Amino acid sequence: MVCLGNICRSPLAEGIMDLKIRQHKLDWSVESAGTGSWHVGEKPHRGSIDIARKHGISIKHQRARQLQRTDLDRYDLIIAMDSENYIQITKLSDGKGIAKLEMLLNFIYPNENRNVPDPYFEGGFDRVFDMIDHACEAIIENYK
Repeated sequence: MVCLGNICRSPLAEGIMDLKIRQHKLDWSVESAGTGSWHVGEKPHRGSIDIARKHGISIKHQRARQLQRTDLDRYDLIIAMDSENYIQITKLSDGKGIAKLEMLLNFIYPNENRNVPDPYFEGGFDRVFDMIDHACEAIIENYK
């Protein structure tokens, strides 16, 4: 799960997906990262921590990290929160592993390449949580 700074959307996606993986008893793992390095080592944004907690998910243990080229080889699926993240991941990949790269909302809106709004700039943590939650459930249904 990849967003810009790894403090709002992708930590939520990691927390939501981790819960769903456990609920569905799947032998999967999930991690998150950011394309940028501004927040490396920081906790998720307070808004993400609060909305996750409201839904029974703790993400306060997570720490922001920057996506590395080796991550593209390591994971079976790389999921971008928006088109800018998608472009940055594509540049990092040097064309390798692009078949593994998906936009998150394409799992519920196929081929529309919709962006998950960044609540860091736009607010709306409730709405973002709901979008990510719905898309994570669709991923589970698509791949299990």
